[in-house]
Amino acid sequence: MKCRDYILQGHLPVLEQDLIAWAIWFENADRTVCKIRKRGVEVSTVFLAIDYNFEEGDPLLFETMVFGGKYDGLQRRCSTWEQAASQHLDVCHKIFGKHF
Repeated sequence: MKCRDYILQGHLPVLEQDLIAWAIWFENADRTVCKIRKRGVEVSTVFLAIDYNFEEGDPLLFETMVFGGKYDGLQRRCSTWEQAASQHLDVCHKIFGKHF
């Protein structure tokens, strides 16, 4: 079974083979890419630290989730910090409009 655990070095996800080192990092890390709360709706984008791609392809390590409102439960995943930041902005535009 392949290792699916990652840590961040800066904004770069790095595979971590040592489960104890990963757990210590995970417990103390700030994994937030971006978070906004407006009009009772929260859009949160975080580094998951575990690869959620159970198929072939790039690891899915970042997740944007919507809590509350019309799009409650909307979820998107991606592979890099840059994609995550862009994805967060796209979801915010969808929910709050262009000038949120």
